[in-house]
Formats: sequence, C-alpha cells, structure tokens
Amino acid sequence: MNTLLFDTTGLSSIETDAFDATCKALKDEFKIEVPGYIDFQLEQFEVLNHHQAVNIRDTFAIKNPCGDSYLLFVDMNTAHAPVKGRTSYYTEYQPWALAYLKRDYGRVFIRTETIIDKIREIIFPIELDFKEDKPFSDRYYVLTDDKHKAEQAITQEFRDAMMAIQETDFVVEIFEHTLIIGNRKPITPEHTLYLADFVARLAKLKC
Repeated sequence: MNTLLFDTTGLSSIETDAFDATCKALKDEFKIEVPGYIDFQLEQFEVLNHHQAVNIRDTFAIKNPCGDSYLLFVDMNTAHAPVKGRTSYYTEYQPWALAYLKRDYGRVFIRTETIIDKIREIIFPIELDFKEDKPFSDRYYVLTDDKHKAEQAITQEFRDAMMAIQETDFVVEIFEHTLIIGNRKPITPEHTLYLADFVARLAKLKC
C-alpha cells in the first residue's frame, strides 16, 4: 500500500489531490503510522487561538525509536468580516507538526526575525538572545515567559535543529514539554515535509 488513508469529507478534487500527494511524500520519506486517538490539547497554544475553531482532520505518527512525533492535518475555521456587521466563515486546511520534548521549556515563541523585530529590540529589549550562538540569534526572534528555563532548555542541539530548517515562513510555539510548528500554508508535500522533518529531528534528541 503506497498511500495513507485520510479524511476526504468536504474536500474539493484539488484539495484531495494535494492531500494524497502529501501522504505519498510522507510515506516515502518517513516511517508513518496512523495512531489511535490522542488529545494534543491544541487549545493551550496561543498561535492557534485566534481562529474560530481548530479541528484535527487527520493525525500521522512519525515513528522513531526515541519517541514519536506527529504530523497533523488541521481544519482552521476563521471568521472574516469585510463589511461591518457581516461576518462570514471559511475553512483552511493546514499542516502542523508536533513533538514532545524532554525538557520543560516554559512558554516559548520562535519565528524568523524581521527588520521590525530588530528595531523593536533596540527600544524594548525583550527578546531572548544567545550570545554564544550569534547565527541563531541573528536569524530567530525568541520570546519566553521564563528566561532561565528557556535558556536551559534551548540547547545547542535544539538550535542546530532550528538552523537546519531552510524555510523562513513558519512559527514555533512551545508549551512546557510540547512543541508545535506550522507555516499557515495549504497542505502540500513541500509545505508539509519540512515541518515533519523538523519534529523528526527533535524526536531523536530525546535519546
């Protein structure tokens, strides 16, 4: 069997083809299984909370001897109000990847740093920087609610895994021992594989 089964309910033919191509690419790149029900507690992540509803359509476990990581096909129901008093809702299908971490990171938010971030940092020095790893700090904007805990948890191995990501259009949020990463783009093999690759790298760090 070359493909993974996925939920086609409500999908157009174009979306179904994209899901199918993505499942095939995942199967080619990783050892993938469909797990039983898991409550990932996505409601604890701020990056997802601005949507009207977030529903997991499909879950795939990326197998690793040190611990599984997960690829999620997620339905994002978002409110849109182009005209005052008229609110409509639309659904986006996005890939998100999730990993369980060995250390407690507290709450951490990471994304590619922008020029605006660099200017803001001059005025309001709230970003967590790693003086011993200037390439990482130059590339990433890191916010945390517990600086000491995050400094201890964001090890060189974790930073190396972050630096191995070639893309720039993603956001990482960590709540204690759970990390999610997404790029808010549609489900395609290209958008999905680099997210899956990152959490698979993190799973290996648990050994």
